[in-house]
Amino acid sequence: MTIYAVAVCASDLPRARGFYELLGFRFPEVEADDPHLEAEDDSGVRLMIDEVSVIAGLYGEQPRPGTAAGFAMRAGSPREVDETVSRIRSVGHTVVKEPYDAPWGQRYATVADPDGYRVDLFCPLP
Repeated sequence: MTIYAVAVCASDLPRARGFYELLGFRFPEVEADDPHLEAEDDSGVRLMIDEVSVIAGLYGEQPRPGTAAGFAMRAGSPREVDETVSRIRSVGHTVVKEPYDAPWGQRYATVADPDGYRVDLFCPLP
């Protein structure tokens, strides 16, 4: 088995779409009332975003984003990590952990999507 997709839910689908577009995901055009989005990044990994109501119906309970669940995105350079964090901040999204040179040899930062899902941004240091 291989990972096909990462899924999150959103209380505001257009805002979530905008956040993930800042990270490089490309979404096809969908109807304004469509409760589901799927995008693919350059590596072929899919990101699925569903409105909260879809997940509540699927699981039988309201979704609760956690602080330990999330995913990581590898940047092409340490500078790209810094620039991505700057873009995220400039439009009002949350930067959880500012970019820093981690002791394990990576430029590392953590941001949060509009619903609190954590996204780690990293790149190996030269």
